[in-house]
Amino acid sequence: MKNTVQASLITTFRCNAKCKMCDIWRHPTRPDEELDLSYYEKLPPGLRINITGGEPTLRKDIDDIFRILYPKAALLELSTNGYHTDKIVALAKKYPNILIRVSVEGLPALNDAKRGIPDGFDHALRTILELKKTKCRNIGFSVVISPDNYTDLIHLYDLCVALDVELGNSVVHNSWYFHKEDNAISGAAALEQHERFVEALLTSRRRRLKDRLKDYGRAYFNRSIHRRLRGDEPGYRPPCGALTDFFFIDPAGNVAPCNGSAEEWIIGNIKEDSLENILASEKAREIAQRVRECPRNCAFIVTERHDMVRRPWVPLLWILKNKFRLWRGQRLSFD
Repeated sequence: MKNTVQASLITTFRCNAKCKMCDIWRHPTRPDEELDLSYYEKLPPGLRINITGGEPTLRKDIDDIFRILYPKAALLELSTNGYHTDKIVALAKKYPNILIRVSVEGLPALNDAKRGIPDGFDHALRTILELKKTKCRNIGFSVVISPDNYTDLIHLYDLCVALDVELGNSVVHNSWYFHKEDNAISGAAALEQHERFVEALLTSRRRRLKDRLKDYGRAYFNRSIHRRLRGDEPGYRPPCGALTDFFFIDPAGNVAPCNGSAEEWIIGNIKEDSLENILASEKAREIAQRVRECPRNCAFIVTERHDMVRRPWVPLLWILKNKFRLWRGQRLSFD
């Protein structure tokens, strides 16, 4: 099956939120430090491209970035906090085949407290409701599971089912990108709530079969998150695909394998060389060895997604096994 490499473009470190689990906003870039449009033109066609930040809609030239990348990307994705509704909806109308995920951390009170942005949930919800009026169909919320928001997971999922939109999720990490080393989540209550969330995905109430199958796939991805939450020894998730299945480009043009390492492992800079030369360089081979030896055991969906494409029978068997267990009234098995 075809493997589509993902490029995550960190277009800015500026952010209008002040999230408790991410300190990017404490280390903003200046607009004149951020990569000029001409360098995005150097990216080859056929990549899955995630436009992220910081908050990417703070860039005044965000429409020009989409104009350049939309024709060449296999899939163009926008990760946003949803605050700038008009700008996001304008992009969706102009580029209807993009994927949009609006980040929230829970229902209104919890979300606004964790994100430190007044009426943040209100803006996010308004953005989703306005996007539903466009021809852009791949829309939804995303949530990062953290120590004090796991209680809202089921309610967020119920909201997304009612609105007929997607719900993507990840879990807190510590790294150079987040400028954090104190993110952690553990405990019986968190595990119990997360198991209920996975059960909801495996018993999806989505109307369309395609959407139910997506929920089943997300349940399998959450298997790795659950095992990370309960403190399992490394080795339960697929080998990291950083630098082979995905890579990052920061606002200065530096190319790095991932956003999960303690410090940024810079391979090269697209201002100085082509992406193809950078990824084929001796430095890239050196960094690839670091990736193979990395002990951090991150639980990122991009690693799981590529493994699911390569070995579809693995998630299929896990899904069938656990649906059968639920039918028999048994607990889920995350092994």
